[in-house]
Amino acid sequence: MRDRGFAAGRTTAEERRRRTRRVWTSAGLALALALGVAAPIEAQEVGWRRPPPVRVWRRPPQPVFLRPPVFVVPPPVYDAPPPVYGVGAESWPPPHRYRPPLGGRPPLRSLPPSPIASRAAPPPPGETRFRPGEVLVEVPLTTPSSALAAMARRHRLVEIEAAPIALLGVAVHLWRIPDRRDVAAVTRELGGEPAAIRIQPNYLYALQQSAPDDATPSPPQYALNKLRVDPALAAAAAAPVRVAVIDTAIDDAHPDLAGAVEARFDALGGAGPRMFDHGTAVAGAIAARGRLKGVDPNARILAARAFDGDGAGASGATLSLLKAIDWAVRERAKVINMSFAGPPDPALSDIVAAAIGKGLTLVAAAGNAGPQSPPLYPAADPGVIAVTATDADDRRYAKANVGRYIAVAAPGVDVLLPAPQGSYGLETGTSFSAALVSGVAALLVARRADAAPAQVRQWLTATAAPLAPSRGDEFGAGLVDARRASEAAAR
Repeated sequence: MRDRGFAAGRTTAEERRRRTRRVWTSAGLALALALGVAAPIEAQEVGWRRPPPVRVWRRPPQPVFLRPPVFVVPPPVYDAPPPVYGVGAESWPPPHRYRPPLGGRPPLRSLPPSPIASRAAPPPPGETRFRPGEVLVEVPLTTPSSALAAMARRHRLVEIEAAPIALLGVAVHLWRIPDRRDVAAVTRELGGEPAAIRIQPNYLYALQQSAPDDATPSPPQYALNKLRVDPALAAAAAAPVRVAVIDTAIDDAHPDLAGAVEARFDALGGAGPRMFDHGTAVAGAIAARGRLKGVDPNARILAARAFDGDGAGASGATLSLLKAIDWAVRERAKVINMSFAGPPDPALSDIVAAAIGKGLTLVAAAGNAGPQSPPLYPAADPGVIAVTATDADDRRYAKANVGRYIAVAAPGVDVLLPAPQGSYGLETGTSFSAALVSGVAALLVARRADAAPAQVRQWLTATAAPLAPSRGDEFGAGLVDARRASEAAAR
């Protein structure tokens, strides 16, 4: 008992010493913290003793399979182009512009064409060959007249004329700009009208007729000999071919054109002075049947008056040409002669392509603007047979255009042809070369009534006689040979 009590008392005394030591240690730590000095070593050991580490179970590392990065690119935002504000403004505020995708990446596809840009066809910079103060507006045939009247009022325009063009399935309205606004600006302004199919200027075209050369005139009627036109070719025709002549009026009272004109159409509506000289000469080159002979005296002329003017020369515009070509197709013409030239014209190009698609052969003058001139139209339109002019020595007419669009050549310098009031005259220009080739085309179609325009072109070019120097941009395939071309068509 005494031993057990002694041990208990010793343990109690030792415990009291430990408690005292802890108290002083804590007091020293508190005092050190208050005074900002270092605490005793034993206080540091007690105050900063760290707890034992805690073991945390971790998942073993897993294998990593690398995948190619996936970039999520939001699609570009294409908003409808804004309408033209001001006169005829329809909505506000304007729609948002195009927003590029995130990251500055380019769009995945190109921007779609603007409907306004596709409808509005203003003249190219520097182009002046159109009537100032006029615009042409194409609309569907079913467009209500009230909608058209409202459109004209919104843009402060006055309607002059309207014509349905059945071949294109549109109605073309000629509107006048009463103030001095620019044609290009009005064209772009009208592009915001959803009812319009196309808006463009009323382009001007000139007949390709020149004054006779000062040199010694060529032998009369040398042109048919150069083209190797044999009267037997026309006699062998199965049926007459209708050839539409889009030109000035024709003096069908001339003795050499008696019975040649089958039908007439006035695309100008009787307006303006009436000229006869150019159209009479062109019709005579194709189908004269009196003292002078045309290439195909059996041809039936469809006379479409689309050109007129004062004594300085005749001119025609887009609308009159559209009406004339549309009429020629309705009258079942097989060949159309276009002895005029001018600027590129979207509406004229469309109707030319439509006529070729209907099986008509279109022949046009290459132009008299000279070798430095850009291509002239409609000769430069695809599918049209463009004809340049040569003289009696097979030299190119000095003022004739050159270019890769020229298909063939034919005489066009000092060609003896009928003139108004029963007279005759020497005519020069690619107008008359084109007329002679239109006559040859009529002979070929008479041989093969089902011939496509591409076949007629192939027969003319494949059988033409190359001219020296052999330049494709000057003479095309060469001088037309009517006899060889007819033989090719008869095969």
